[in-house]
Amino acid sequence: MTVETRTAPRVHRAWFVAAAAFIALLAAAGFRAAPSVLIDPLHEEFGWSRATIGLAVSANLVLYGVFAPFAAALMERFGIRRVAATALFVVALGAGGTVFMSTSWELILCWGVLVGAGTGSMAMSFAATVTTRWFVRHRGAVTGILTAAGSTGQLVFLPVVAMLAVNDGWRTASLVIAIAALAVVPVVLLVVRDHPADLDTVAYGAPEGTEVAHPEVKRGSAGRAISVLFQAMRSRSFWLLAVGFAICGATTNGLVGTHFVPAAHDHGMPQTTAASLLALVGVFDVVGTVVSGWLTDRVDPRILLAVYYALRGLSLALLPQLLTDSVQPSMWAFILFYGLDWVATVPPTVALCIRSFGEAGPIVFGWVFACHQLGAAFAASAAGAVRDQLGDYALAWYVAAGLAVVASIASVSITRSGKRELTFVA
Repeated sequence: MTVETRTAPRVHRAWFVAAAAFIALLAAAGFRAAPSVLIDPLHEEFGWSRATIGLAVSANLVLYGVFAPFAAALMERFGIRRVAATALFVVALGAGGTVFMSTSWELILCWGVLVGAGTGSMAMSFAATVTTRWFVRHRGAVTGILTAAGSTGQLVFLPVVAMLAVNDGWRTASLVIAIAALAVVPVVLLVVRDHPADLDTVAYGAPEGTEVAHPEVKRGSAGRAISVLFQAMRSRSFWLLAVGFAICGATTNGLVGTHFVPAAHDHGMPQTTAASLLALVGVFDVVGTVVSGWLTDRVDPRILLAVYYALRGLSLALLPQLLTDSVQPSMWAFILFYGLDWVATVPPTVALCIRSFGEAGPIVFGWVFACHQLGAAFAASAAGAVRDQLGDYALAWYVAAGLAVVASIASVSITRSGKRELTFVA
């Protein structure tokens, strides 16, 4: 080991790694934005029910979450750079493969399995691993910025995907996403490094005199991910975080992210208009998430989560009265309000995982995020079934509002102590 003595560079390399991670997350979010605007085109071309298409979305959402903790463990074993580059290639393979499908099981394979696994490896645990390794100072703010990449991806791609799907067909839209994912692979390989020690430096904001040391390579990635899960399950805080984040997933990706466009279309709103509104959620979410990261460095994360979930429940309870065939001022207010809250929950959740579980925090967060996606998957399928059976989505919105209140109560019940609850073994 050596002690860092060289003059710090004008711009620390951590910021370049964070920028490349942002771009990678942006690309991975691209195809994640597609389901809501492709439901109707797929229904019209193949005759598949919304529940059937929702099943593919659910498979995507489940794998997106389940792969997160294993991806975090794989990054400990093989490095951030190789795992991220491989994940982007898998996303491109799944997106491109959809253009050849003719049956619903192929939709589940390409859209559900391949894209779900690829984006899951580029999920929030990727952001948590980057920030944990490369940042000491401004960790919460950087987590917020990287989290916002998913919303920015939605902002950039969703109107484009909607326009392409309407004007050129959904196959063209899928190919654009595949090409975008492949284009980012060289960026990851050239810029991202696995650890500050690879460049003979330390994390940004590390205390003066911190030793430059390579972390121990942890083998048996799957075993470590599962071991961390079983240890974390002994903690009350883990379960409270898991419940809250499962509801978070149900009320965002699963319900609004998947069904807002078809729900608005049911009320006579053009698909492209509804897609643009959903993309605008992404605009405000960038602001909300970055501010949430800044607040996480300064305010009790439990309180932030409780407030975020309570406000989300209120907005969802009002949504059924706001959907019309045109965009009214009340809908603009909903988009602003809901957008600021969309994934503002991530920075405080990451902070609580790191605070309670230390070095294993990114993997624990991966499992908490898996619960997020299980909640999203359930909501995606359940809301589609509600629409098929009742003819509208009103019941889905009201149930989601009630669940958000439950998440608020769970969040404020998390242990306040900053001491780590468990000692994790490798």
